Amino acid sequence: MPFRPGDPSLGAAYFERLYAADSDPWNFASSPYESEKYGRTIEALGERRFARALEVGCSIGVLSERLAERCDRLLSIDINPRALAAAKQRCAALTNVTFAEMNVPHDFPTERFDLIVVSEVAYYWSDDDLALAIDAIAGASAGGTVELVHFLPKVQDYARDGDAVHHAFLRDRRFVRTSGMRADRYRIDVLTCRAEPDFRHGHHSEQPNRTRIQRN
Repeated sequence: MPFRPGDPSLGAAYFERLYAADSDPWNFASSPYESEKYGRTIEALGERRFARALEVGCSIGVLSERLAERCDRLLSIDINPRALAAAKQRCAALTNVTFAEMNVPHDFPTERFDLIVVSEVAYYWSDDDLALAIDAIAGASAGGTVELVHFLPKVQDYARDGDAVHHAFLRDRRFVRTSGMRADRYRIDVLTCRAEPDFRHGHHSEQPNRTRIQRN
């Protein structure tokens, strides 16, 4: 059913239906397109190594594997337990990766991160939830890097297309774009989050509940 203004975010039930029908609904593990995009995602980060990173919407952990090579510690979160089970299995040998089930933006880690990766997830959120997520991400990444990666064509189930996601972040004065690229079907933007965690853009002031994570 097409997403309509005022609809809630696509939530746990939506993703449970997808993963119950197919353990890899978007062919993350086998698609040449996804493999190329993941390579560009890592490349866009430059040569820097990150001490503490957060991956929002890790799915089955294919990108998590690649991010782990660039991070001392990586927390990868997703809303779906089936996807997380597959991700944990895929990354079982990686001691620097932790997985947790969270419904962003209503759950969010308490830690600060020098890298937050938001890949193929923010178009699922309603307008209100996108605003909450941007606040949470800004608060958790002050002084650090935020990387956005999203599919560009509009999918009728989703709240918005990839451009609208990135424009929402780029309109927020807490973020400064430092680099990026645009392909036929996706775009990548790397942002620096200003070091003032309480700086507000517009009227967004409500804060999400934050859930403390314990290491598996």
